Amino acid sequence: MSWFDKLERKMGKYAINNLMYYIIAIYAMGFVVAVFFPAVYSTYLALDAEAILHGQIWRIFTFILQPPSTSFLFLFFVLYFYYMIGTVLERLWGAFRFNLYFFSGMLLHVIAAIVIYLIFGVNYHMGTEYINLALFMAFAFENPDNEVLLFFVLPIKIKWLAYLDAVIFGITIIGGYCVSLLPQNVWFGLYQLGFLAGNYFTCYVMATAALVSMANFIIFMLLFNKHRRYSSQTQKNFRKAVRTAKRAEKNRQEGRKPSFNEKFYNANSSKSSWESANKTVHKTGTSVTKHKCAVCGRTENDGDELVFRYCSKCNGNLEYCQEHLYTHIHVTK
Repeated sequence: MSWFDKLERKMGKYAINNLMYYIIAIYAMGFVVAVFFPAVYSTYLALDAEAILHGQIWRIFTFILQPPSTSFLFLFFVLYFYYMIGTVLERLWGAFRFNLYFFSGMLLHVIAAIVIYLIFGVNYHMGTEYINLALFMAFAFENPDNEVLLFFVLPIKIKWLAYLDAVIFGITIIGGYCVSLLPQNVWFGLYQLGFLAGNYFTCYVMATAALVSMANFIIFMLLFNKHRRYSSQTQKNFRKAVRTAKRAEKNRQEGRKPSFNEKFYNANSSKSSWESANKTVHKTGTSVTKHKCAVCGRTENDGDELVFRYCSKCNGNLEYCQEHLYTHIHVTK
C-alpha cells in the first residue's frame, strides 16, 4: 500500500462528499457579489498577497468566490459543465482524492501569488481561471474520448480541446520565461493573441503564475496516476478482465480451448451460469450479439476493443461499454 493510500485511509473520513455542489453554490454567490457589489470583492475578498501577509488570512479562502463569468446566460452553461466534470472526477477518484486535487489547486494559487509578490514585488491578483482549467485538464485526461458540442453545434472529442489548452499553457510558461530570446515579431504576435504580455516583467509574472498554480495537475497526473489510469480494486479487476477477454478471443479464433481462468471470467462478467457463459454461440443468417451498451447501443460487433459490463446500481440488468460504464446516469426505476 502506497503512502497516498495510507493517507486516504486515515484522512478519507474528513473528505467532503459532492464537493461540486458547494463549489457551484459559491460561484453563484460570487456572481451576485461581482454584479451588484463589484468593489467588495476586489477590496476585501480577492487574492491579494500583500494583504494576506499583513494579516488578512480570510482572502486565502474567499478568492474562490470569483465566478467563471459575469454573463448570466453563459454562466449557467459554464457552471453546469464544471458540475458535470467535477462529479465525474469524484466518481472516478473518490471524494478524498477529488477534495485533495481541488484544495491543492487553491493552495497553489495562494503560493503563486505570494511567490510573485516576494520575488517580483507585484501584487498579482489571481482568480479561479487556473483552478477551473485544472479540473478540465484532469477530466480530459481521464475521459479523452468524451464528446462535447463546440459552440453548442460541432461535436468534438474533449482531448482535442485539452491539447489546445496545453499548447496555450505551454506558450505562456515557456514563452514567458524565454521572451528575451524571441524575435520581436513573434513576441508581438503572441501578445496580440493574448498569450504573452507587452513587457518582459509581466511575462515573467504570468509564466510564474501559470506554472505554480497548475502544478497540482502536473504532480497529480504524473505521480499518482503513473502507469495506471484508475487506482480502485474494481478498475484493476476490470483491466484484468479485458486482458483475459482478449486472450480468450484469440484462443477461440485459433481453435484452442479456453483456460480455466478465461472460463471463470466469462462466467463472472456475464452474470450467468458457468455453462451458459462458456457455451459456443452459433451464428446463422444474421449476426448474433451477446452484449449491447444501454447508452450508445454499440455491440461487440462494432469493435474488438469494446468491453461490456453490467452496472450493479441500475435496475433492469443494463449493460454498458467501457466509455459509459462510469459516466452514465443510473436507472432507478
